[in-house]
Amino acid sequence: MQLKFFADLSVQVGKPLEVGRTPRGVRRVIPITGGEVRGDGWTARVLPGGADYQVIVSDTLAELQAHYVMETDGGDLVYVRNHAIRRAPAEITARLVRGEAVDPSLVYFRCQPALETASASLGWVNERLFAGAGIRLPDRVVMSFYELA
Repeated sequence: MQLKFFADLSVQVGKPLEVGRTPRGVRRVIPITGGEVRGDGWTARVLPGGADYQVIVSDTLAELQAHYVMETDGGDLVYVRNHAIRRAPAEITARLVRGEAVDPSLVYFRCQPALETASASLGWVNERLFAGAGIRLPDRVVMSFYELA
C-alpha cells in the first residue's frame, strides 16, 4: 500500500456554536464558510454551507465529523465527509477550543475523508479510500488528503 497525494485543503471556519455538555461530551458545531483546494494540476473551492460537528470527548481528545462540498475548477461537485480525531495535552486542547493558535507539532490530527461525486471524470473517487492529516488554525483548518493506493 502507498499514499498518493490527492489535495491540500484550506477550509475556512466561522464561530463555533456551543451546544454544551451532552452525555457524549461537549458538543460544538462549527460552520464552514469557504476555502481552497489544490490538487496535482487542478483546483477547487470549498462551498459555504457545510459544518464541522465536534465532540470534545475529554480534556485531551476531540472527535470531528465535517461535511461539505468542493466545486472543482471544471464545475464538478464533490461531497466530502471527513471523520477525524484530534489529540493533544489538556492545556493545548483548551487553547484550541478557545480558538487560539497552537504549535501544530503538539497536536495529533488525523482524518479519514470519504469523497462522493456524480461526476463521470472524477467517479474514481467514489471507489477509493483516503487518509489525511490536519492543522487547526484560528480561522481555518489546513489538511492534506492522500489516496490509499
